[in-house]
Amino acid sequence: MDGPFLLVVNPRAGAGEAERLLPALRRALDAEGANYELQLTRGPRDATRITRETLLAGKHSGIAVVGGDGTLNEAVNGFFDDSGEPIHGGAWLGPLPCGTGGDFRRTLGIPKVVDLMVPRLLAAEPRPIDVGWLEFVDDDGAPAHRVFINIASFGIGGIVDRKVNEGPKWMGGTPAFLLGTLRAMVSYRNQRVRVTVDDLPPRELSILNLAVANGRYHGGGMHIAPRATIDDGLFDIVALETDPIGSLKNTPAVYRGTHLHRRGVWHTRGTRVRAEPLVAGEQVLLDIDGEAPGALPATFEIKPGALQLKA
Repeated sequence: MDGPFLLVVNPRAGAGEAERLLPALRRALDAEGANYELQLTRGPRDATRITRETLLAGKHSGIAVVGGDGTLNEAVNGFFDDSGEPIHGGAWLGPLPCGTGGDFRRTLGIPKVVDLMVPRLLAAEPRPIDVGWLEFVDDDGAPAHRVFINIASFGIGGIVDRKVNEGPKWMGGTPAFLLGTLRAMVSYRNQRVRVTVDDLPPRELSILNLAVANGRYHGGGMHIAPRATIDDGLFDIVALETDPIGSLKNTPAVYRGTHLHRRGVWHTRGTRVRAEPLVAGEQVLLDIDGEAPGALPATFEIKPGALQLKA
């Protein structure tokens, strides 16, 4: 695909940080001679609509996304149709991160400084990376599906997302997610789930949280999957089976990424994960790239090399 790229901006990302940084971003892009067009999102899922319509029109080489992990997830979903197939395999995705969590940025090592991230984006060569395809049930109990680029998890993570999205974001990613986690821990009790990875026997777990990871970080900087690689065709699956109080002892290790061999942590790898609650009627909430759109039962499948990343 030849032609300009589209700059999709969520002005509300990071409690308005994206809108404040937009003039500096545009100056940096113009200084580099970038050929781009600009569209602002106006509400939830708008980045998906804009991305999909742009790719179907076939006039842009790629989509650069200014926003947080949630906006990036929306844009990624615009690259795929409702059956999970790419709309146009030649188009690239370029993150210009500016939001609350910034977890995918951490995996890629993208600097937060505008004058550094813009030249890096423009100079990068697109490369294929994996994405996850997730089938689940939404809050009304109806079947739903979603693509994710970073990490999908279930357990306390889905509750934390809702606490963070309801609360103040001006304090920044790590403090916002720490506060959300502490608020969630007050009432959370470990949930029993059955998890099947590929063709292995099902495993019954009592989880604080279980992450199905393509990237390495979630929850505003938790290094939950330190061995994950975004282009190896595999998920890293990390389950925390400690209770909320016990998990406080592991929190520093989780942020450092040194927790995989600790008691109460289960780690494996695979291409397909099926998860369902063991307690009938219990709602086990999902976290999908920092958003909480539904619950188990769910099936996670890797799509190797399905997206071109320019970063």
